[in-house]
Amino acid sequence: MIIYNVTVNIDDSVHDAWLLWIKEHIPKVLATGKFKEAKLTKVLVDEDLGGQTYSIQYRAHSRETLEAYYKEDAERLRGDGLKKFADKMLAFRTELEVIDEYLVDFKQH
Repeated sequence: MIIYNVTVNIDDSVHDAWLLWIKEHIPKVLATGKFKEAKLTKVLVDEDLGGQTYSIQYRAHSRETLEAYYKEDAERLRGDGLKKFADKMLAFRTELEVIDEYLVDFKQH
């Protein structure tokens, strides 16, 4: 399983508008059919850069579907945010490979 992680630092001056926008943007990314779920999380650190930082984690169906996303959808979808927030938003992307997952079985407690 591959997680496509987008970390975004957003300037306080556009924070509220960006938060509304990202909540509409994530369903558009999921609508590509390349991911099975997404999580929007706030990074809980004091930023040297100022502003606030978020992480959006998309679970790709496979490495191949993530590559297809890069080729078919990424440029168009990334452009939406760049046009709207330009220099008020700094984003970087990482790919994470899930090695193993662990769940608590509450029935045993």
